[in-house]
Amino acid sequence: MHITVDDAVYWCSLSGDGEPVVLLHGFTGTSGTWNSVVPDWLPSFRTIAIDLPGHGKTASHPNNMEAFCNDLLNILDLWKLKKVHLVGYSLGGRTALSFAMLHPERVVSLTLESASPGLDDEDQRLGRRHRDEKLASWIKANGIHAFVNYWEELPLFSTQATLPEDVQQRIRSERLSQTAEGVAQSLLTMGTGVQPSWWGNLSSLHLPVLLLAGEQDAKFIAINRAMDEHLPVSHLHIVENAGHAIHVEQPNIFGKIVNAFLQSNQRY
Repeated sequence: MHITVDDAVYWCSLSGDGEPVVLLHGFTGTSGTWNSVVPDWLPSFRTIAIDLPGHGKTASHPNNMEAFCNDLLNILDLWKLKKVHLVGYSLGGRTALSFAMLHPERVVSLTLESASPGLDDEDQRLGRRHRDEKLASWIKANGIHAFVNYWEELPLFSTQATLPEDVQQRIRSERLSQTAEGVAQSLLTMGTGVQPSWWGNLSSLHLPVLLLAGEQDAKFIAINRAMDEHLPVSHLHIVENAGHAIHVEQPNIFGKIVNAFLQSNQRY
């Protein structure tokens, strides 16, 4: 269903009953990322999967991460959801963490898959912004097909080459369903280089946090180990035989871990 917040229109997919769990997908994904596994993972929860700005069927381009978090707050208010569990993957994880930092009173628990708090070094942030601006211009000039070909060859996704052919095709189709303008705008407004750095604020987040990283994703293992040291109430789980996209590469294991965490943090 589409839901309108001020002048923005978001696509949301709802399923099930119980305590609400908001699901936020990664870059080049959609709410459909979760379709094939939500019934198995979260049978006793109400799931709300949202197409992030620049992705899927959402017709919204907020100016920055904080603006999207404000839109999400308004969506929860429209549905009269006082508190929710948040589950986010990669871009969705950065977004979920940002929402929890800005509105901790609205979050029961936080599950972050292959996510980061941003960059705490200003020179690194500036360099990342410049690279993302250059990539966004390249995407607009060359189109979504050329970008997806480039994106799939990144070392970050090398472990997906061993997935069954039908799964690889599903992921590729989802990426190709995007628009060049949409993914470019996502980089420019919600990319790692432009979002706030939350490293200095992690110690103030007194919420239960599940951190997930794949054992073949060395970069994000290091990031999540550092996050685990800063967060007051967190548990880091490194998933065997998985890279960056754990929910795709090891869906059954991912589902069991997330479901157990959510069950242990139910409010009623």
